[in-house]
Amino acid sequence: MFAKINSLGLMGLNAFPVEVEIESSKGIQSFDIVGLADVAVRESRERIRSALRSSSISFPTRKIMVNLAPADKKKSGSVHDLGITVALLAVLGLTAPEQTEKAAFIGEVSLSGEIRAVAGVLPMTILARSMGLEEIYVPFDNAREAAVIEGIKVYGVESVAQLAMHFSGRAVMMPASSAVIGEPDYFGTLDFADVKGQQNAKKALEIAAAGGHNALMIGAPGSGKSMLAKRMPSILPRMTFEESIETTNIHSVAGLLDKESPLVTVRPFRSPHHTVSTAGLSGGGTIPRPGEISLAHNGLLFLDELAEFSRPALEILRQPLEDRQVTISRAQGSVTYPCSFMLIAAMNPCPCGYYGHPTRKCICSPKQVKTYLSRVSGPLLDRFDIHVEVAPVEFSDLSSKEKEESSAAIRARVQAARDIQTRRFAGTGITCNARITSDIIQQVCPMTEKASDMLRGVFEHLGLSARAYDRILKVARTCADMDASEVITDKHIAQAVQFRSLDRKYWD
Repeated sequence: MFAKINSLGLMGLNAFPVEVEIESSKGIQSFDIVGLADVAVRESRERIRSALRSSSISFPTRKIMVNLAPADKKKSGSVHDLGITVALLAVLGLTAPEQTEKAAFIGEVSLSGEIRAVAGVLPMTILARSMGLEEIYVPFDNAREAAVIEGIKVYGVESVAQLAMHFSGRAVMMPASSAVIGEPDYFGTLDFADVKGQQNAKKALEIAAAGGHNALMIGAPGSGKSMLAKRMPSILPRMTFEESIETTNIHSVAGLLDKESPLVTVRPFRSPHHTVSTAGLSGGGTIPRPGEISLAHNGLLFLDELAEFSRPALEILRQPLEDRQVTISRAQGSVTYPCSFMLIAAMNPCPCGYYGHPTRKCICSPKQVKTYLSRVSGPLLDRFDIHVEVAPVEFSDLSSKEKEESSAAIRARVQAARDIQTRRFAGTGITCNARITSDIIQQVCPMTEKASDMLRGVFEHLGLSARAYDRILKVARTCADMDASEVITDKHIAQAVQFRSLDRKYWD
């Protein structure tokens, strides 16, 4: 007897169709799986045998051959367990071809017959719908995640026995209801109202959030750099539905989704420790997994103590910051993950942290300071749109009883500026000012004559690179949007240039 069941596989973010072909014939009882399956897939034989026994279903006493097609594509993980199990049910006559013809099956089978959750359900569900399939059977814990996608019936399966009873008609399962996405909690417990003083740094981060710009904060220990950065998620603009799906795809592949909140609706905030490896930052592994820069897609990546990160880890950021994607190549193929993120970094100006401090003396030698700062290369530094010096907080600010501006008020201005950008770039694929491409930068950044003269003088006096010129213009565009001005004025250019001065002070 021959049967064919639809399943799905995953390589990076790319789901691909898998046909589980099964043939049973007379001969010595055996159970073999072919089709370039890895160890986890081959081990499914014993899991499925035990699962059928636990579900009071007799294993076929025949020669069983399972092929996972296409046979030239690597199959990995336990995602095909459920597809193979349903193929065996078809051999036993417990399912009819018309019941499974328009359905896909993904999930891990346990020894007890339970169906366990797997990673990457969302991209596989999207592929199943695009293939014209009408139903998809997934582990019960993944059902809410898959139900985010409309146009396909999603069944959450708890056990092999439940699935067998469903196909027999004795206990028909109901499809999962479409996921209801609640209003996201943008603020949580961290609020800019808790930060005393630091008005210049707050303004810089507000501009960074409004335009999606990268920002570097330099200051002495205890000046509030980390405190400011950790409150950035509370002022980031809301995500569009398309951005939510993109981000959820990556978190689904990484297995980081909460089964109760299947859609990522708040921009991610990732803050890896400075001991992170290059693979942990950019992604990698035998089966390439997304790294921190991809998990921060459409959100924010915060690198605290920037100079303490290894040089290879920092340098690996340079290309993704420009290309907004990272490609990981392995022997069996390459995987490309998106990584369009804001980079916020904080660092001390020297090993002791007090170089340039107004009241405390730095104990580092000039060579130690230079060596410490040189850990951040010029090309990486050039990719920060905004540089801000976080000065020590004054006693008068700390002891003041006046309330600081809340994150809600700041976020309202940020959202208003981002809405202007959304209308400006509609239909172009550009989401914010930081993503403006060189072919349209002059078109979308009109300047007054005075502003143009000022920018020319700055460029010639400071000897800026072409990249720095573009980035100043993009920040000035955001400053103009914050003022609801269509034209960039000299005030906006001055504001943008002010936030590009620290490389001259510390790295001159």
